[in-house]
Amino acid sequence: MSEQFTAENTALLLIDHQVGTMQLIKNIDKELAAKQSIALAKMAKILNMPVVITSSQEDRAQGPILPEIAQILPEAHEARIKRPGVVNAWAYPDFKKAVLATGKKNLIMAGVTTDVCLIFPAIDAAKEGFGVQAVMDASGSPSDMSEEFSRQRMRDAGVVLTATNTLMAEIAQDWSTPTGQQLITLLFTDVFPALGAGITQG
Repeated sequence: MSEQFTAENTALLLIDHQVGTMQLIKNIDKELAAKQSIALAKMAKILNMPVVITSSQEDRAQGPILPEIAQILPEAHEARIKRPGVVNAWAYPDFKKAVLATGKKNLIMAGVTTDVCLIFPAIDAAKEGFGVQAVMDASGSPSDMSEEFSRQRMRDAGVVLTATNTLMAEIAQDWSTPTGQQLITLLFTDVFPALGAGITQG
């Protein structure tokens, strides 16, 4: 990773968070993965961060992008890259062109499933010199084994594995700034509750 991820030097890539595909997640709670991917979308909106959304075969079992993501990021959803079946989004020219058009060298990626849709673009982007962080609680696989092997391959390729709360803290840098205050609010309203965590007053 070449430099710290900030709101100014980073783009968010949401890969195949589709209504049908989400049902394949078994290594973590699929509702958690959905909620954290939605929280990432909200983070990007707060920060005015460039977002590239892609889907695969929406007209088949995979289905449409999660409606909450489409609602939060209507422009990115409208401009989403609909892949006809190419597994590795990075190998699909329209997707890569959209990523390059952001002008950002740091990429936050989340994808469903980790072991098919996230692993290959994450590895390829890292090999091409991009800083890549893969958000593992906004992604998931059909089995613990495939998830474990995918994480190992990504780490070996230089991809940094992270979680939604860690990523938001890194991006915020300072909770007392105007955007920092919005992000810490997002942590307490969305991210922590999805994890079953919170602070009780007493």
